[in-house]
Amino acid sequence: MRTWLRCAAAGTIAVGLLPFGGLEPAAHPRPVPRPAAPVPVAVGLPLADPADPPSAPPDSPSPPASPSPASSSPAPSPAGPSPRASRAAAATRPPATPAATPVAAPPPANTASRLRTIPSGTRQLIVVTTNGYGTSGATVETFNKVSGVWQPAFAAMTGWIGTKGFSDNHVEGDPTTPTGVYSIGATMYGINANPGVRYGYHQLVADDYWDENSDSPTYNSFVHGVNPGAGSEALWQTAPQYNYFAVIDYNIPAVPANPPRGSAIFLHVVNKGGTAGCVALGQSDLVRVLDWLDPAASPRIVMTPTQNLGRY
Repeated sequence: MRTWLRCAAAGTIAVGLLPFGGLEPAAHPRPVPRPAAPVPVAVGLPLADPADPPSAPPDSPSPPASPSPASSSPAPSPAGPSPRASRAAAATRPPATPAATPVAAPPPANTASRLRTIPSGTRQLIVVTTNGYGTSGATVETFNKVSGVWQPAFAAMTGWIGTKGFSDNHVEGDPTTPTGVYSIGATMYGINANPGVRYGYHQLVADDYWDENSDSPTYNSFVHGVNPGAGSEALWQTAPQYNYFAVIDYNIPAVPANPPRGSAIFLHVVNKGGTAGCVALGQSDLVRVLDWLDPAASPRIVMTPTQNLGRY
């Protein structure tokens, strides 16, 4: 019998036949063939296709690839600075000057902004002006003080003053309106019911008078009862002027003088134009002003020809 023996020699397998029972050298030993050198195999490289063109030698320059129309991107502009140049320019550029803080424009000039003697605590102002001393047609303006600046409260209104205009020396019985700066009386009055004013309000009844008798101890004040005489006004009977009115504190309390300095200067409803010395407005304008006035704002009324605003 024969058996198979396997031998590993230099990475190859040699197979020989030996006689069973012993190992005898053959009379003419057959030379064992030398194994062939292994062929190197490239791993991970695709096999060349016979149809592919031959590769260029390693040291020959590669031809530039033709850009695909679908995937090409625009070439950088030759005029643009390089990143290094940009960094160098930024390093030598002077620091930016901070933007200037905008300055708020001054408020527009108005009539109240021309006044200089108004008490610092006054935050509401009525300004009554005319184009001179001899006219009764007037302009009435209202202002609120906001952050120290006078701003209009309502649009300018048409008003009326004494039939002989303004006077710097008003006296009793003279149909002029006294110039100056005055406060508003603590109580407002009217034939009609309170329209919603913030001041005290007295609805007039029979025997309510304003004392215009310069010889009376209650001269230039409200009284109820017996007529003080000398032309004192029966307030409850004077319509429409006294439908509503506020007292302008001219000559209050009364200062003894000869001739008397005058009395009963009110802010009231207009009748037919010029007044006996008061300031008059249309009723709707007057009610709006009376409702606006606030005793906590220490209101003042300024009465003067426009050219004399600088006095006040």
